[in-house]
Amino acid sequence: MHESAIALIDCNSFYASCERVFRPDLLRTPIVVLSNNDGCVIARSADAKPYVKMGAPYFQIKHDLKRWGIVPFSSNYALYGDMSERVMSVIESLVPALEVYSIDEAFADLTGIPGSLEQLGRDIRAQVLQSTGIPTGVGIATTKTLAKLANHAAKRWHRQTGGVVDLRDPEKRDKLLKVTPVGEVWGIGRKLTTHLQGMNITTAWQLAQADAALIRKQFSVIVEKTARELRGTACLGLDEAVTTKQEICCSRMFGQRLKAIAPIREAVATYAARACEKLRRQGSLCKQVRVSIRTGMFNPDEAKYAKGIICELPYPTDDTRLITKAATAGLQHVFRDGYAYSKAEIMLLDLRQRGEFTDDMFATTQPAAAEQVMAVLDQINRKWGRGTLRPAGVPAAPEWAMQREMMSPSYTTNFSELWSVRAR
Repeated sequence: MHESAIALIDCNSFYASCERVFRPDLLRTPIVVLSNNDGCVIARSADAKPYVKMGAPYFQIKHDLKRWGIVPFSSNYALYGDMSERVMSVIESLVPALEVYSIDEAFADLTGIPGSLEQLGRDIRAQVLQSTGIPTGVGIATTKTLAKLANHAAKRWHRQTGGVVDLRDPEKRDKLLKVTPVGEVWGIGRKLTTHLQGMNITTAWQLAQADAALIRKQFSVIVEKTARELRGTACLGLDEAVTTKQEICCSRMFGQRLKAIAPIREAVATYAARACEKLRRQGSLCKQVRVSIRTGMFNPDEAKYAKGIICELPYPTDDTRLITKAATAGLQHVFRDGYAYSKAEIMLLDLRQRGEFTDDMFATTQPAAAEQVMAVLDQINRKWGRGTLRPAGVPAAPEWAMQREMMSPSYTTNFSELWSVRAR
């Protein structure tokens, strides 16, 4: 029986790297990517990190960025999502099994592969870079938790490691665990770190050596599994099925302050439609929808107001029309004149899978015709692009849309914005 071998392939500064693929002139220029509506910094290239803190508000640092020569970009999630798919496709062609963990990282099962796994890691890095232009780091170990740490080490000491670290050797593993703070272990958050430090567990190695039964008693089975994984015992396999979300949220800042209810109603309808797309994608139904609105909360000169309401639906549904109707009706209850609103949010709650609830004999259930209509809507939008077919209350080009003045073109997802190269 072969020893377990798990690799974590993680893209380096992914959003920033995506921007650089199509802007080779910025290869040695520090860049940052901003959140929706150009709010705050959500990604930084490595050379920008010494100057800019994650989460820094753009309006506060825009002049500093110019002075330091740092180029800001509005977030372009269509581009990042497409580039992610390209990266994962390349990796998938090189490994037996792959679990896409997030938009910029994936676990690969390398168990039983002959030859040097470290060399395979270097081959993966080279192929991804050649095919997509995205740099990556590779961590290899006997467990997912250790693979995370190995990946972190590969990036931290890139010059020494070349972006690949194989941590299957126990001596090498323990050496890294002894210099890794317990708070850097995957799944160990701030609160857990504080509790563990209270037990004199300050490093990953000390957590690995802790009594498993005591850890389980003091915390949970999840922390116990983490401790076992740090010792090299695999407790977390590759998940082939995507875990369904227990709630679905869609929220955006407006591009400008809104005082009238009409454009806010359009925004609520738009966000509800997007949330319903996600709902149907995971095959769920919802029984409640929460709609909330708020003003800007950080400007001392603006009046503050925030309120939300939960609307009960007549039956578990994924019908955009019914959910939108409930959300816009809820908006009428929370909207107040005299305020300048900056954000709306839609949250789908009480999610259920088909077959997980027992219908009341006398209760109304979602008509089959509604499911057919939604299926056609999704099919058309998948084929021709999101928004091709949409509810009447959802505008094609709303005036309240987010500000994205510095967004790069959609080089790979929009025909009119394809990257063009001219020979001289």
